[in-house]
Amino acid sequence: MTSALNVPRPAPTAAEDRWSPRLWGTLLVLCAAMFLDALDVSMVGVALPSIAGDLSLSTATLQWIVSGYILGYGGLLLLGGRAADLLGRRRVFLVALAVFALASLLGGLVDSGPLLIASRFIKGLSAAFTAPAGLSIITTTFKEGPQRNRALSIYTTCAATGFSMGLVLSGLLTEVSWRLTMLLPAPIALVALVIGARLIPHSARENTRGGYDVPGAVTGTAAMLLLVFTVVQAPEAGWASARTLLSFAAAAALLALFVAIERRSASPLLRLGVLRSGSQVRAQLGAAAFFGSYVAFQFIATQYMQSLLGWSALQTALAFLPAGALVAVSSTKIGDVVDRFGTPRVIALGFALLVAAYAVFLQVDLTPRYAAVILPAMLLLGAACALTFPSLNIQATNGVHDDEQGMVSGLLNTSVQVGGAIFLAVVTAVITAGGGEGDSPQAVLASFRPGLAVVTVIAVAGLLVTLTGLRSRREPAATLVVASSPAAPAADPLPLKTAEPVATTPPRAGV
Repeated sequence: MTSALNVPRPAPTAAEDRWSPRLWGTLLVLCAAMFLDALDVSMVGVALPSIAGDLSLSTATLQWIVSGYILGYGGLLLLGGRAADLLGRRRVFLVALAVFALASLLGGLVDSGPLLIASRFIKGLSAAFTAPAGLSIITTTFKEGPQRNRALSIYTTCAATGFSMGLVLSGLLTEVSWRLTMLLPAPIALVALVIGARLIPHSARENTRGGYDVPGAVTGTAAMLLLVFTVVQAPEAGWASARTLLSFAAAAALLALFVAIERRSASPLLRLGVLRSGSQVRAQLGAAAFFGSYVAFQFIATQYMQSLLGWSALQTALAFLPAGALVAVSSTKIGDVVDRFGTPRVIALGFALLVAAYAVFLQVDLTPRYAAVILPAMLLLGAACALTFPSLNIQATNGVHDDEQGMVSGLLNTSVQVGGAIFLAVVTAVITAGGGEGDSPQAVLASFRPGLAVVTVIAVAGLLVTLTGLRSRREPAATLVVASSPAAPAADPLPLKTAEPVATTPPRAGV
């Protein structure tokens, strides 16, 4: 066990604060992979109508071009995170990045719907390994505190920038061919792969004297795949249908079996003790609420701009651009803000801005009011993303032993993806129930408003969860790390016990 009890962290020296070219190169490679993940998710949405026309796909088949990626990504993140710890983060990251490049190439060359869906599933699967491996490489390469906070702020900013640029690039590329949107990530991934093979440091594997948790990997992966699949299909099959209810029951049974296995495993896929940390739970719930509300909001806003205002795909993408631009501009500053005020306060402010953004957008009507309504909402949204995403990553990974960074990173990304899938499905069901298929523009707008209200409620729930971490946090900056020794694993080791700091000297963010 290792522990650091109420010992302030010394201020970094000037030499420690400077990053070497190799360190910068490593971070840029990891940022490129995260940028590609986000870019790929946003680009495919704008290209769907062109894909449907070219490949003669039905609406149900077309949905699986998006859902296939979500299924592979959300279903395998826990396994991907733990594989990074057990097999080596560098190895897992590079192999998965190579698979991502090949799947991108396949997706741009296929001429049938099933093959395109298969390529999207493979890309989601590979992203389920690159995302937690990349995040855990950062958290084990950069020292906890200002250095790591700065690295994470840049890393998460690349994700938000990729998502925003994907909308614009897709609008431009689709004008030529939808295949370019599928092919674009391939050469970028290959360049990142070559550079990463030279720069990313080798990482020690965890001692697996207790063996690999094969039963946990099987049940955990099956549970997440079934849960994501059920949520994605529920709006089409019906939330109260026998198929949906039975699928949810089976997913719950698999999750219960997974928990039982993890409690007894000597080398668990997910050490349940980490969830006894209040700050860890708040980070996971906050990530689910933040991303889930944003994905649902983007879905509604995109439909509103294109279906009701008659804007083109490129005009719609440009409407979202101020949010992404604000995130990109603030990338190197958020780490300093977190160092000074601590993650709980910054996350709370981010959620407050998110609620304000959705409240402003609720004022839209059938008349385009970009300067008065849409632009202010996008600027608030960009500020919320800039503050919240890096802070959630910092809060989830601080105070965690190096040999569990992949596990926690996988858990955080799982919360993000599952939250996005669940809340988007819920909001879609609300819109459909409100008559979203109505012929008149007024009927369509009326169906969007309950969906926007649900999105706002989700953001408020995230804010309330975050505020619970502020009430009792008056202790000095401190972290008590209690983790099982790799040489002597226990069935359920003691949890991480951490204190979320307030502003102190020297400043430090933490959980």
